[in-house]
Amino acid sequence: MKSILLALVSILFVSCLSDGGASKPVDYAVQNEKEIVDYIAKNKLTAQKSDTGLYYVVNEAGTGAQPTATSNVTVAYKGYFTNGNVFDQSKPEGISFGLNQVIKGWTEGIPHFKAGGSGILLIPAHLGYESNDSGSIPAGSVLVFEVKLISVN
Repeated sequence: MKSILLALVSILFVSCLSDGGASKPVDYAVQNEKEIVDYIAKNKLTAQKSDTGLYYVVNEAGTGAQPTATSNVTVAYKGYFTNGNVFDQSKPEGISFGLNQVIKGWTEGIPHFKAGGSGILLIPAHLGYESNDSGSIPAGSVLVFEVKLISVN
């Protein structure tokens, strides 16, 4: 019983020394911008930049329906870092989801394509997972997605 009490008091003491978990998010904007611009140059891409900092490349615009930020879509994709390391990939038939249920970069980026379209989204951290780790994705990461919009459901 004393050891449990001692452990609880120790945890309480250590938690009082920290900032209570309220650490401020890190701003990766300048670092991400340079990383994306360097990636675009290295890969000789013709990319557009949105007002929010999302970069996108339309390889094929598509001819079908164009989604909105709240549409349900089916997308085939491959996600990787600017160094080429893949962190996620869908099956060729894609995956369906609501664009209001994913990271901001997808909500904003996918509507640049019509069904049947494909391209690349270069997503800075503030439109991705921000200052948070997410599985194998470290905080502050630029995310690159090759996407094909299969359908707007």
